[in-house]
Amino acid sequence: MNLILLGPPGCGKGTQAARLKEKYGVIPLSTGDMLRAAVAAGTDVGKKAKAIMEAGQLVPDDVVVGVIAERIGQPDVQKQGFVLDGFPRTVAQAKSLDQMMEKRGWKLDHIIEMKVDEQALFARIDKRARETVAAGGAVRADDNAETLKKRIVVYREQTQPILPYYAKAGRLESVDGMAPIDDVTKQLEGIVTKG
Repeated sequence: MNLILLGPPGCGKGTQAARLKEKYGVIPLSTGDMLRAAVAAGTDVGKKAKAIMEAGQLVPDDVVVGVIAERIGQPDVQKQGFVLDGFPRTVAQAKSLDQMMEKRGWKLDHIIEMKVDEQALFARIDKRARETVAAGGAVRADDNAETLKKRIVVYREQTQPILPYYAKAGRLESVDGMAPIDDVTKQLEGIVTKG
């Protein structure tokens, strides 16, 4: 099973990706983690990404898609499937991903939007920060309203246009991301088990 989770920052994609891994064994794939791993492994794509990142530039779509193609092609992902969290971020990346998947004879089984009320995300982030502090942990640098505002603007401008791209092709499914975490998990399970 191969799927994409889409939604604004703080909507719970990471939490649900971890739950999908637990239940179905699919491997959560984060582009940031994959880029760092490709650089550390010294792959051709990793070397290209390293040079770009060291120059302080954003890694272009073709390099990111190359890193994803490398990772998806590895035996563990081929056997267990994957859930992409945080990719694609633009329509151009979505198109590149579709082309790469088609060229290799792979398919995406589900593209799922986690629908949320953006205003409620601020309360979520605040709650997460307070719970982290109460548990004696360190609050993530991006767990604050100012950073979330910026990330939501970027999401609206760059990533949200992906939704109509997939919807037009009849490939977009959705869940109520405002429901309690266990209910969101049940909604996702309902989608992935129906085929």
